[in-house]
Amino acid sequence: MDIKLDILVMAAHPDDAELSCSGTILSYIAQGKKVGIVDFTRGEMGTRGTPEIRLQESNDATKILGLHARENLGLADGFFQNDQASQLILMEVIRRYRPEIILANALEDRHPDHGKGAKLAIDACFLSGLRMIHTTDSHSKSEQAAWRPKHVYHYIQDRYLEPDFVIDITEHWETKEQSIRAFKSQFFDPNSKEPNSYISSPDFLSFIQARAQEMGHKIGVKYGEGFQSQKTIQVTNLFS
Repeated sequence: MDIKLDILVMAAHPDDAELSCSGTILSYIAQGKKVGIVDFTRGEMGTRGTPEIRLQESNDATKILGLHARENLGLADGFFQNDQASQLILMEVIRRYRPEIILANALEDRHPDHGKGAKLAIDACFLSGLRMIHTTDSHSKSEQAAWRPKHVYHYIQDRYLEPDFVIDITEHWETKEQSIRAFKSQFFDPNSKEPNSYISSPDFLSFIQARAQEMGHKIGVKYGEGFQSQKTIQVTNLFS
């Protein structure tokens, strides 16, 4: 049986998680939690690199982060839909890893895949809890039990969205930056012969740092990562 995860990060593209919530991933792994990532697509519509290169970069980032699991669903970059076929694929993953918490794409963003990815994650998490929907574990080939994560939170990506909460990632900033730079084909490289893209200028990485500083400023720390919740967050202890 696959390892049970505490947190499963869902990402429309390889590098979405690294850019947006890798500091949080590192923070919880440091606390002894088991964390994994499932990338929906291979990022094959990206301006730079190839699916094969991005897979290797993803593997490199996985080692840097110390993830307990990572896989790629191979959905169509730019064209995947929040439909029954995609929901069933994602439900099989949810039921196999049985995470308590899901971190998913931004609810609304510049890239349409991000909003679609968020809605797909929300719907698949709900449906995964319905016992009358049958799925088979792709590894063990056994029928899976229903499983619904307790919480779904959405990391903030390119567009600024007001966070519902911010996590302090100050002590993990340098490793977060290393995990982003593992995707060498995508980000600034003065020696690259590939065409420029929205994210390949040096200014983009400066923006990522500035965003983390902005989120950190909100809670009085150097670096932070912001998250939104579609649902009102339950608090049982004001001192927690």
